[in-house]
Amino acid sequence: MNVMVKPAGTELVLTRELKAPRERVFAAWIDVEQASLWWVPRDFTPLSCEMDVRPGGIWRRRMRSPNGDVILKHGVYREVAAPERLVFTYITENAAGVIDPETLVSVTLADLGGGRTRLTLWHTAFETEISRDDHRGGWTGCLERFADFIEKT
Repeated sequence: MNVMVKPAGTELVLTRELKAPRERVFAAWIDVEQASLWWVPRDFTPLSCEMDVRPGGIWRRRMRSPNGDVILKHGVYREVAAPERLVFTYITENAAGVIDPETLVSVTLADLGGGRTRLTLWHTAFETEISRDDHRGGWTGCLERFADFIEKT
């Protein structure tokens, strides 16, 4: 019997219920014009966003932090299953040129009926709890920004 034990600190799971149909929520994750408006933490400024949403396609986004640093995030789409699932690799390059190890993000969307959707984001393969916690803050702010965007458009 193979038992896989994950080291402490390797996984982040965030869930958000949204007042929007699942198809609308999925579209906002795969449409570059929409994603360029919301896909940064709440107090960051989006600078650019590129997306080739297909297995093997790349995504890249640049953002400015509150202190003025420019941060690059990028990765490769592993799975695109409309309208319920997206999986992509995730790499951060900070302003000093430090590149974090590659991690993996999975976004699933559950139709709750009545025009509501439950979004669950799993971000896995962190090497440290500090890295996981840094991403928790970023993703929390990003999902807050996303909820505002999706519920007002």
